[in-house]
Amino acid sequence: MAVAIVLLSGGWLIAQVKVRDVDGIELDRKQYIVARLTILAEDEANEGFKPLFDGKTLDGWVQKGGTAKYTVEDDCIVGTSVPKTGNSFLCTDQEYANFILEVDFKVDTPLNSGIQIRSHCYDEDKVIDADGKQIKIPAGRVHGYQVEIDPSDRAWSAGIYDEGRRGWLYNLEKKPEARAAFKKDDWNHYRVECRGDSLKTWINGVEAADLKDGLTASGFIALQVHGVGDDESKVGKQVRWKNIKIKVLE
Repeated sequence: MAVAIVLLSGGWLIAQVKVRDVDGIELDRKQYIVARLTILAEDEANEGFKPLFDGKTLDGWVQKGGTAKYTVEDDCIVGTSVPKTGNSFLCTDQEYANFILEVDFKVDTPLNSGIQIRSHCYDEDKVIDADGKQIKIPAGRVHGYQVEIDPSDRAWSAGIYDEGRRGWLYNLEKKPEARAAFKKDDWNHYRVECRGDSLKTWINGVEAADLKDGLTASGFIALQVHGVGDDESKVGKQVRWKNIKIKVLE
């Protein structure tokens, strides 16, 4: 594509009124500028990120906890609930401390789910001290911070729950904008930032949780399928994750 340009102090000016993109589609000058800026912005946004999921296999992941089914379909990790099992977690085989995590997900109503961050699971019982209280963690119990996925009318998706330890740390009772941002039975996007004792979340670009908590400095990331007991309305329901990427921070 040949485009005549003139360099000005304020940036680039495209001299031709019409240009052609790589597909041969005619664009006017403003459309071309917007398209190029969009590409540059996307490149900058993706800088430093690495995929946690290759889109084809579950390499790099290991299942812990319950026996929900995890498969790969259409470039997504798909978790399917099964009866009479506890919470299930598909966990990264590496641990992360400070990072930015981005992921798209879609959950069937009314299945509950979540994304674990800085989490752990031990082969033996363990006792931890949290806020001056002793908490016993059973062997094989996944525990740690969870970014909630909540398709119920409560709509606390992107709130932070402490799985297997202290319960809710940051719900969305006082965040109506974040609750309204969740799209039921549709794709949603999370951004999670962990820096020291700061844990922040965004849902579809809307700020949700802003938590200060230093109990756990690092751990694995995991995709949860919540246990459903004998509730037939939830058996076979699915949650899908795709475009899972992480940027490790110093």
